[in-house]
Amino acid sequence: MLSPRVAGQAAQQRPGEFYTIATLGSHSALQILKGARDEGFRTLAIANDDTANLYRSFAFVDEVIQIPKYEDFPQIMRDLEQRKLIIVPHGSFVAYLSLDEHKKMRTPYFGNKAVLDWEASRELQRQWLQRAGLKLPRQFKTGAEIDRPVIVKFYGAQGGKGYLFLKDAHDFEEKAALLARRNYILQEYIIGVPLYIHYFYSPLTGKLEIMSMDRRYETNVDSIGRIPAVAQSVMDVSPSYVVVGNSPVSLRESMLAEAYRMGEEVVRVSREICPPKGLFGAFCLETIITPEAEFYLMEISARIVAGTNLFIDGSPYSYLNYDEPMSTGRRIAREIKNALLSNSLELVLDDSGLN
Repeated sequence: MLSPRVAGQAAQQRPGEFYTIATLGSHSALQILKGARDEGFRTLAIANDDTANLYRSFAFVDEVIQIPKYEDFPQIMRDLEQRKLIIVPHGSFVAYLSLDEHKKMRTPYFGNKAVLDWEASRELQRQWLQRAGLKLPRQFKTGAEIDRPVIVKFYGAQGGKGYLFLKDAHDFEEKAALLARRNYILQEYIIGVPLYIHYFYSPLTGKLEIMSMDRRYETNVDSIGRIPAVAQSVMDVSPSYVVVGNSPVSLRESMLAEAYRMGEEVVRVSREICPPKGLFGAFCLETIITPEAEFYLMEISARIVAGTNLFIDGSPYSYLNYDEPMSTGRRIAREIKNALLSNSLELVLDDSGLN
């Protein structure tokens, strides 16, 4: 295991001649690639026809491979396998590639692909969080069971697209046609403040870090709150939860210990369900904090999340650990570099990428 002191010394060296850091040109790619360049790596963006020129406009992006659409990524995987690349995944990989396509990827891949099965399944994800001893909202198996407001969540990383708010079982029956032939869960709607906590767990040092926190701005549910209740009652507007942006949040320090403990428990259980490596690198716990200052766990994202884009120059929390700008994207590159310099690369890459 790499000690913190050795990790700090290794970070002063530049291994860029060894590997190129590559990712899809979407989601948090700018942060990932800027962080990779700051740590001495060459960088590659795999962009589609709509975004290629954007990524070419940034000096820290050394190369752009252009494909018609992100779903075409599997067609270039064999070419990528011939190069000395490390893929850093983010939410667009989850949105555009199937689990099978992830597992077929032979290019070295930062993270543990086994965790994807647990992230992709709402049921498995709930088991994971329950085993970690975290407080979860009630979940209903059928519409007839609904006895309180619920939110309908569809599978996949699509930024809240299509989520529905339902008042009761009758509301469910009226919306049944919208839910047909789709995979979803019926989750109790918790009243409170949404808080997204961004973590990084290092298998090299065995240390968990809180990197930053955010809350999402969702349309039109956030804008509805600006309309007086009397006016809302005569408007035919259904809440929508499509994420359009993020805002930074700083948590009360008295609540930080619980936020940290939750992250520790999630990592601990991950080693039981996906042995031996479990979850490592960047991940996010999506929570709601009630007026009683209780955390309810809504879901987990087992990778870097877009809310970290607020902190490309670092956050108040990352600055407590690093006296320099440290985004989550750069923290990923720092971990890869430290692994290279300590001959521990196998600890931070999925095993299938090394066979």
